[in-house]
This record gives sequence, structure tokens and C-alpha cells, in this order.
Amino acid sequence: MAQAACPASCGEIIQGWILGGEKLVSCPVAWYSHVEVTTGTPLAKERPLTRAMIKLLLAHWQLPASLSSTLRIDCRSTIPVAKGMASSTADIAATAVAAARHLNQPLDEETLAQLCVTLEPTDSTLFSGLTLFDHNTAATRIPCGTLPHSEVLLLESPLTLTTADYHRMARQQALLDNAGTLDRAWQTLQRACAKNDAALLGEAATLSAIASQALLQKPAFNTLLNLVERFDLYGLNVAHSGSVVGLFLDSARHDVEAVCSFLAKRELAVHWPKSYLLEMVAGGVK
Repeated sequence: MAQAACPASCGEIIQGWILGGEKLVSCPVAWYSHVEVTTGTPLAKERPLTRAMIKLLLAHWQLPASLSSTLRIDCRSTIPVAKGMASSTADIAATAVAAARHLNQPLDEETLAQLCVTLEPTDSTLFSGLTLFDHNTAATRIPCGTLPHSEVLLLESPLTLTTADYHRMARQQALLDNAGTLDRAWQTLQRACAKNDAALLGEAATLSAIASQALLQKPAFNTLLNLVERFDLYGLNVAHSGSVVGLFLDSARHDVEAVCSFLAKRELAVHWPKSYLLEMVAGGVK
């Protein structure tokens, strides 16, 4: 028996056309998918992608495919699904690492990423540090540096959007039109990590969030930007292919209660009925 856990993501810090293609830097938060792999009969109800990951792993390790039917996957996660929180990445990455531990097989982060993108576009939450990642091919993986300390007030919308549906949208022109903004966001994010500066981290995220409005609009977006300015928060980020939004802040410095009271006003409450104060984490499967 072996266990592993992978964090969720509050959307992305940045996502768009960067360094010649579509890439992202996820926003990992302390909300985990926990997976246990044991020898036993597979459960009647399991998440299909977790079993698909087991089959990929067995082929990668050149182990008999029949071994899959002897492995039980117990996936425990409360991460909201289809809202841009990397729930699938958390499930399959944790499954892969738990399986590797159970079967005593090697699995580094690069290989894990390549296997994950074989199944679906993958978030960079599986890496042990903030990473610029080509979520479609895994061809690009650039570490960003040290994560500045920040918390995220994650705002959950009732709206859902699957990753597959997002990738069927016509996005190319909007991505290219906003390439300059995303280049600034990428440069700003690198400076934020180099200087350990949460304000620059928020600035990078806000730039990318504004650009994302051309692809997938968030309701009451200008009101959210005004909220950030009113309470002098670090910045605003969004799920570029989902519905959640995050407010970057520090509960030791910012008045979270006042921010939540502002959010409770009718215009925002209808769009963001649930909120969670979460620690931002560097990422990586534990």
C-alpha cells in the first residue's frame, strides 16, 4: 500500500501565448487530492482517468497489463470539478506517484508530466516549484524560482466548464493579440520570484487575468479589480479555462473580513457564493 497527494490550483497565475506557444503557470493551493494504491480488487466506482494512468504506467515500466486488475485505487478529493482547479491533474498525478511507490518503480517529475499530458492538458501543480509549462505537450518546463508568500481568497462560481470544452473554443487570435501582455506578465512573475515580492506576483496575475477576459469573460470583473484596489490587495487571478477567481493577499496584512463583507454585496454574491482562504504552495506531489 502507498499513498500520495497532489494540490489543487486556484486557476493560473499566468496563462497565454508565451515564448512562442500557449503555456501556463498554475497557482497551487493547500487543497489536495489524496490517493491510495493497494493490491486488491478495483472499486466499482473509480475515476476513469486514474485507471487510465495505471495502464499508462504499466506500459511505461514494461509490466504486464494484467497487473492493472490487481490494483485498487482509492481517490479521496473534495476539489471542485470542472471549475479550473486542476482536479483531474491532482487525481492522476497522485495516482501515478502512489502507484510508483506501491510497485517500487521509478517516476521523476518530467516523466510524470509527459504521462499526464498523454491523458489530458495538464496543470503545472505536479512540479515541486512554480513552473512555466506547456500543458498540452510537456515540451516546455521552466522553473520560475522561489514562490513569494501569499494566500489566496478563492472565489467559487456555480458555473462549470470542462477542459475539453475550453480547448474546443476558437482561441488562437485572442491568444496572439494578447501575447505582448503575457510576455510582460511572464517577465513580472520572474522578477516576483527573484525578489520574493508578493506585490509583483499579484501584478503578473492581474495582467494575465485582464488578458483572459478576451477569451473567457468573468462576470463583475471590473468590480473585482476595484475590490483589489480598494483593499490594496496584491492582485487578482483567474481560471483561464474555468470559473474560479482568486484574490492574492496576506491575512496578516489585509482585512480579510472586510473583503468578505464586500463580496457579500448582491452584485458579487450571486456570481461568487462560496469563498475559501487558502495558502498558496509551491506545488509537487507529496
